[in-house]
Amino acid sequence: MDWTERLRPRQLRLLDVLGQTHNLSHAADRLHTTQPALSKQLKELEDAVGLPLFARHARGLRPTAYGEALLVHARRILAQIDRAGAEMAALRAGSAGRVVLGASGAAVSDTAPRAVLALLARMPQARVRLVEGTMDQLVGQLLQGTLDVVIGRSAPELHEPGLQTETLYSEPLHFVARPGHSLFAGEPNWPAVLACRWIVWPRGTPIREALEAALAAADQQLPENCVESNSLSANLALLADSDMIGTASHRAARRFEQAGALRILPLTLHSAGSVAMMWRQDVGQPRALQNMLNCLREVAAAS
Repeated sequence: MDWTERLRPRQLRLLDVLGQTHNLSHAADRLHTTQPALSKQLKELEDAVGLPLFARHARGLRPTAYGEALLVHARRILAQIDRAGAEMAALRAGSAGRVVLGASGAAVSDTAPRAVLALLARMPQARVRLVEGTMDQLVGQLLQGTLDVVIGRSAPELHEPGLQTETLYSEPLHFVARPGHSLFAGEPNWPAVLACRWIVWPRGTPIREALEAALAAADQQLPENCVESNSLSANLALLADSDMIGTASHRAARRFEQAGALRILPLTLHSAGSVAMMWRQDVGQPRALQNMLNCLREVAAAS
Protein backbone atom coordinates (compact mmCIF):
# COMPACT_ATOMS: atom_id res chain seq x y z
CA MET A 1 0.00 0.00 0.00
CA ASP A 2 1.33 3.42 -0.95
CA TRP A 3 2.12 5.73 1.98
CA THR A 4 -0.32 8.35 0.67
CA GLU A 5 -3.20 5.90 1.22
CA ARG A 6 -2.29 5.66 4.91
CA LEU A 7 -1.88 9.40 5.40
CA ARG A 8 -4.11 10.81 8.14
CA PRO A 9 -5.30 14.37 8.82
CA ARG A 10 -3.50 14.40 12.19
CA GLN A 11 -0.19 13.82 10.35
CA LEU A 12 -0.97 16.74 8.05
CA ARG A 13 -1.72 18.89 11.12
CA LEU A 14 1.62 17.81 12.57
CA LEU A 15 3.41 18.92 9.41
CA ASP A 16 1.56 22.23 9.33
CA VAL A 17 2.24 23.12 12.98
CA LEU A 18 5.90 22.07 12.80
CA GLY A 19 6.23 24.16 9.64
CA GLN A 20 4.95 27.16 11.61
CA THR A 21 6.75 26.68 14.94
CA HIS A 22 10.00 24.92 13.89
CA ASN A 23 9.98 23.55 17.43
CA LEU A 24 8.79 20.17 18.76
CA SER A 25 7.95 21.49 22.21
CA HIS A 26 5.87 24.41 20.89
CA ALA A 27 4.19 22.14 18.36
CA ALA A 28 3.34 19.62 21.10
CA ASP A 29 1.67 22.39 23.10
CA ARG A 30 -0.36 23.50 20.09
CA LEU A 31 -1.45 19.93 19.35
CA HIS A 32 -2.13 19.07 23.02
CA THR A 33 0.29 16.17 23.10
CA THR A 34 3.77 15.42 24.46
CA GLN A 35 7.09 16.09 22.76
CA PRO A 36 8.14 12.40 22.74
CA ALA A 37 4.80 11.42 21.19
CA LEU A 38 5.16 14.10 18.54
CA SER A 39 8.74 13.09 17.79
CA LYS A 40 7.58 9.50 17.33
CA GLN A 41 4.78 10.57 14.97
CA LEU A 42 7.22 12.60 12.88
CA LYS A 43 9.63 9.67 12.62
CA GLU A 44 6.80 7.35 11.57
CA LEU A 45 5.77 9.80 8.86
CA GLU A 46 9.33 10.25 7.58
CA ASP A 47 9.81 6.47 7.55
CA ALA A 48 6.59 6.05 5.59
CA VAL A 49 7.53 8.74 3.06
CA GLY A 50 11.11 7.52 2.89
CA LEU A 51 12.54 11.03 2.96
CA PRO A 52 13.72 13.46 5.66
CA LEU A 53 11.03 16.11 6.07
CA PHE A 54 12.73 18.22 8.76
CA ALA A 55 16.38 18.90 9.52
CA ARG A 56 17.37 19.04 13.18
CA HIS A 57 19.57 21.90 14.34
CA ALA A 58 20.44 23.67 17.58
CA ARG A 59 17.40 25.94 17.56
CA GLY A 60 14.87 23.29 16.59
CA LEU A 61 13.65 22.05 13.22
CA ARG A 62 13.41 23.46 9.73
CA PRO A 63 11.70 21.86 6.73
CA THR A 64 13.91 20.19 4.15
CA ALA A 65 13.16 20.67 0.46
CA TYR A 66 11.04 17.50 0.71
CA GLY A 67 9.24 18.88 3.75
CA GLU A 68 8.55 22.22 2.06
CA ALA A 69 7.05 20.44 -0.95
CA LEU A 70 4.83 18.23 1.22
CA LEU A 71 3.79 21.20 3.37
CA VAL A 72 2.25 22.93 0.35
CA HIS A 73 0.02 19.91 -0.29
CA ALA A 74 -0.70 19.34 3.41
CA ARG A 75 -1.96 22.89 3.91
CA ARG A 76 -4.10 22.70 0.82
CA ILE A 77 -5.68 19.44 1.98
CA LEU A 78 -6.23 20.78 5.49
CA ALA A 79 -7.89 23.88 4.10
CA GLN A 80 -10.28 21.72 2.11
CA ILE A 81 -11.03 19.55 5.17
CA ASP A 82 -11.73 22.67 7.25
CA ARG A 83 -13.92 24.06 4.51
CA ALA A 84 -15.83 20.77 4.25
CA GLY A 85 -16.49 20.93 7.98
CA ALA A 86 -17.68 24.52 7.74
CA GLU A 87 -19.89 23.68 4.76
CA MET A 88 -21.51 20.76 6.61
CA ALA A 89 -22.01 22.90 9.73
CA ALA A 90 -23.63 25.63 7.64
CA LEU A 91 -25.97 23.14 5.97
CA ARG A 92 -26.82 21.54 9.33
CA ALA A 93 -27.72 24.98 10.68
CA GLY A 94 -30.03 25.60 7.73
CA SER A 95 -27.63 27.82 5.77
CA ALA A 96 -27.42 27.62 1.98
CA GLY A 97 -23.63 27.31 2.08
CA ARG A 98 -20.46 29.26 2.74
CA VAL A 99 -18.17 31.28 0.49
CA VAL A 100 -14.92 33.14 1.25
CA LEU A 101 -14.19 36.09 -1.04
CA GLY A 102 -10.80 37.81 -1.18
CA ALA A 103 -10.67 41.37 -2.52
CA SER A 104 -7.85 43.82 -3.15
CA GLY A 105 -8.09 47.61 -2.84
CA ALA A 106 -9.38 47.89 -6.40
CA ALA A 107 -12.54 45.95 -5.51
CA VAL A 108 -12.97 45.90 -1.73
CA SER A 109 -14.79 49.23 -1.48
CA ASP A 110 -17.20 48.78 -4.39
CA THR A 111 -17.51 45.62 -6.49
CA ALA A 112 -16.86 43.09 -3.72
CA PRO A 113 -19.39 44.43 -1.15
CA ARG A 114 -22.01 44.95 -3.86
CA ALA A 115 -21.53 41.34 -4.98
CA VAL A 116 -21.88 40.17 -1.35
CA LEU A 117 -25.20 42.04 -1.07
CA ALA A 118 -26.36 40.54 -4.36
CA LEU A 119 -25.46 37.05 -3.13
CA LEU A 120 -27.32 37.54 0.16
CA ALA A 121 -30.37 38.77 -1.75
CA ARG A 122 -30.22 35.57 -3.76
CA MET A 123 -29.23 33.26 -0.88
CA PRO A 124 -30.32 34.91 2.41
CA GLN A 125 -28.98 32.05 4.55
CA ALA A 126 -25.53 31.95 2.93
CA ARG A 127 -22.49 32.51 5.13
CA VAL A 128 -20.01 34.95 3.61
CA ARG A 129 -16.52 35.93 4.67
CA LEU A 130 -14.79 38.89 2.99
CA VAL A 131 -11.00 39.09 3.23
CA GLU A 132 -9.01 42.16 2.21
CA GLY A 133 -5.39 42.02 1.07
CA THR A 134 -2.98 42.70 -1.75
CA MET A 135 -3.31 40.51 -4.82
CA ASP A 136 -0.10 38.57 -4.21
CA GLN A 137 -1.30 37.72 -0.68
CA LEU A 138 -4.79 36.79 -1.84
CA VAL A 139 -3.63 34.60 -4.73
CA GLY A 140 -1.37 32.72 -2.29
CA GLN A 141 -4.35 32.09 0.00
CA LEU A 142 -6.44 31.03 -2.98
CA LEU A 143 -3.81 28.47 -3.98
CA GLN A 144 -3.71 27.18 -0.40
CA GLY A 145 -7.47 26.72 -0.45
CA THR A 146 -8.39 29.23 2.28
CA LEU A 147 -10.23 31.46 -0.21
CA ASP A 148 -12.88 30.46 -2.76
CA VAL A 149 -12.53 33.36 -5.16
CA VAL A 150 -10.39 36.49 -5.44
CA ILE A 151 -11.19 39.78 -7.16
CA GLY A 152 -8.73 42.58 -7.86
CA ARG A 153 -6.40 44.13 -10.40
CA SER A 154 -4.95 41.52 -12.68
CA ALA A 155 -1.30 41.16 -13.71
CA PRO A 156 0.50 38.47 -15.77
CA GLU A 157 2.62 37.37 -12.82
CA LEU A 158 -0.53 36.51 -10.86
CA HIS A 159 -1.71 33.93 -13.40
CA GLU A 160 -0.76 30.72 -11.62
CA PRO A 161 -1.29 27.20 -13.05
CA GLY A 162 -4.51 25.72 -11.74
CA LEU A 163 -6.29 29.05 -11.44
CA GLN A 164 -9.14 30.16 -13.67
CA THR A 165 -9.02 33.89 -14.44
CA GLU A 166 -11.91 35.91 -15.85
CA THR A 167 -11.57 39.62 -16.62
CA LEU A 168 -14.58 41.59 -15.37
CA TYR A 169 -13.80 45.16 -16.47
CA SER A 170 -11.02 47.65 -17.15
CA GLU A 171 -10.73 51.02 -15.43
CA PRO A 172 -8.32 53.95 -15.10
CA LEU A 173 -6.38 55.12 -12.06
CA HIS A 174 -6.98 58.45 -10.30
CA PHE A 175 -5.25 60.71 -7.81
CA VAL A 176 -7.47 61.35 -4.78
CA ALA A 177 -7.32 63.77 -1.84
CA ARG A 178 -9.57 65.10 0.92
CA PRO A 179 -12.31 67.47 -0.32
CA GLY A 180 -10.76 70.55 1.33
CA HIS A 181 -7.29 70.00 -0.11
CA SER A 182 -5.57 73.14 -1.45
CA LEU A 183 -5.02 71.42 -4.81
CA PHE A 184 -8.73 71.89 -5.57
CA ALA A 185 -8.42 75.68 -5.26
CA GLY A 186 -6.91 75.86 -8.75
CA GLU A 187 -6.01 73.64 -11.66
CA PRO A 188 -3.77 70.83 -10.36
CA ASN A 189 -0.48 70.40 -12.21
CA TRP A 190 2.47 68.06 -11.86
CA PRO A 191 4.71 70.42 -9.83
CA ALA A 192 1.91 70.97 -7.28
CA VAL A 193 1.07 67.27 -7.07
CA LEU A 194 4.72 66.25 -6.77
CA ALA A 195 5.18 68.74 -3.93
CA CYS A 196 2.68 66.78 -1.81
CA ARG A 197 3.45 63.65 0.19
CA TRP A 198 1.94 60.58 -1.46
CA ILE A 199 0.44 57.37 -0.09
CA VAL A 200 1.22 54.47 -2.42
CA TRP A 201 0.48 50.76 -2.47
CA PRO A 202 3.43 48.37 -1.90
CA ARG A 203 5.96 47.67 -4.59
CA GLY A 204 4.99 44.66 -6.72
CA THR A 205 1.22 45.14 -6.43
CA PRO A 206 -0.68 45.67 -9.72
CA ILE A 207 -1.95 49.11 -8.70
CA ARG A 208 1.59 50.26 -7.82
CA GLU A 209 2.86 49.00 -11.17
CA ALA A 210 0.00 50.81 -12.92
CA LEU A 211 0.93 54.04 -11.12
CA GLU A 212 4.61 53.73 -12.05
CA ALA A 213 3.66 53.05 -15.69
CA ALA A 214 1.42 56.14 -15.73
CA LEU A 215 4.19 58.28 -14.23
CA ALA A 216 6.67 57.03 -16.81
CA ALA A 217 4.20 57.88 -19.58
CA ALA A 218 4.00 61.43 -18.18
CA ASP A 219 7.82 61.68 -17.87
CA GLN A 220 7.48 61.86 -14.08
CA GLN A 221 8.91 59.84 -11.19
CA LEU A 222 7.53 58.67 -7.88
CA PRO A 223 8.43 61.18 -5.13
CA GLU A 224 10.95 59.97 -2.56
CA ASN A 225 8.93 60.92 0.52
CA CYS A 226 6.06 58.48 -0.04
CA VAL A 227 4.22 56.54 2.63
CA GLU A 228 3.81 52.91 1.56
CA SER A 229 0.72 51.13 2.85
CA ASN A 230 -1.38 48.11 1.89
CA SER A 231 -4.25 49.03 4.23
CA LEU A 232 -7.24 50.73 2.64
CA SER A 233 -8.64 51.87 5.99
CA ALA A 234 -5.28 53.36 7.04
CA ASN A 235 -4.93 55.07 3.68
CA LEU A 236 -8.39 56.63 4.00
CA ALA A 237 -7.60 57.87 7.51
CA LEU A 238 -4.30 59.38 6.41
CA LEU A 239 -5.88 61.11 3.44
CA ALA A 240 -8.78 62.45 5.51
CA ASP A 241 -6.53 63.93 8.23
CA SER A 242 -3.70 65.38 6.13
CA ASP A 243 -2.74 66.99 2.84
CA MET A 244 -1.38 63.73 1.48
CA ILE A 245 -2.63 62.48 -1.87
CA GLY A 246 -3.23 58.88 -2.88
CA THR A 247 -4.30 56.77 -5.82
CA ALA A 248 -7.42 54.70 -6.33
CA SER A 249 -9.02 52.70 -9.10
CA HIS A 250 -11.92 54.43 -10.85
CA ARG A 251 -14.84 52.61 -9.18
CA ALA A 252 -13.33 52.92 -5.73
CA ALA A 253 -12.50 56.60 -6.27
CA ARG A 254 -16.02 57.28 -7.49
CA ARG A 255 -17.50 55.53 -4.43
CA PHE A 256 -15.32 57.60 -2.07
CA GLU A 257 -16.32 60.78 -3.91
CA GLN A 258 -20.03 59.94 -3.70
CA ALA A 259 -19.63 59.37 0.05
CA GLY A 260 -17.91 62.76 0.45
CA ALA A 261 -14.77 61.16 1.82
CA LEU A 262 -12.39 62.01 -1.03
CA ARG A 263 -12.34 63.86 -4.32
CA ILE A 264 -10.76 62.90 -7.61
CA LEU A 265 -8.00 65.26 -8.73
CA PRO A 266 -8.53 66.43 -12.33
CA LEU A 267 -5.07 65.35 -13.41
CA THR A 268 -5.14 62.59 -15.99
CA LEU A 269 -3.18 59.41 -15.40
CA HIS A 270 -2.78 57.50 -18.64
CA SER A 271 -3.06 54.03 -17.20
CA ALA A 272 -5.87 51.49 -17.29
CA GLY A 273 -5.87 48.15 -15.55
CA SER A 274 -8.06 45.08 -15.71
CA VAL A 275 -9.99 43.84 -12.70
CA ALA A 276 -10.44 40.08 -12.73
CA MET A 277 -11.78 37.30 -10.56
CA MET A 278 -9.84 34.10 -9.98
CA TRP A 279 -10.79 30.71 -8.60
CA ARG A 280 -9.24 27.26 -8.49
CA GLN A 281 -9.91 24.78 -11.26
CA ASP A 282 -9.12 21.62 -9.27
CA VAL A 283 -12.06 21.85 -6.85
CA GLY A 284 -15.79 21.64 -7.38
CA GLN A 285 -18.07 24.65 -7.32
CA PRO A 286 -20.63 24.51 -4.50
CA ARG A 287 -23.83 26.45 -5.15
CA ALA A 288 -22.71 29.39 -2.99
CA LEU A 289 -19.51 29.77 -5.02
CA GLN A 290 -21.35 29.48 -8.33
CA ASN A 291 -23.74 32.21 -7.23
CA MET A 292 -20.89 34.42 -6.00
CA LEU A 293 -19.16 34.17 -9.38
CA ASN A 294 -22.41 35.10 -11.11
CA CYS A 295 -23.02 38.00 -8.71
CA LEU A 296 -19.53 39.36 -9.38
CA ARG A 297 -20.21 39.19 -13.13
CA GLU A 298 -23.57 40.94 -12.78
CA VAL A 299 -22.28 43.70 -10.50
CA ALA A 300 -19.29 44.31 -12.79
CA ALA A 301 -21.52 44.55 -15.86
CA ALA A 302 -24.04 46.87 -14.18
CA SER A 303 -21.58 49.70 -13.46
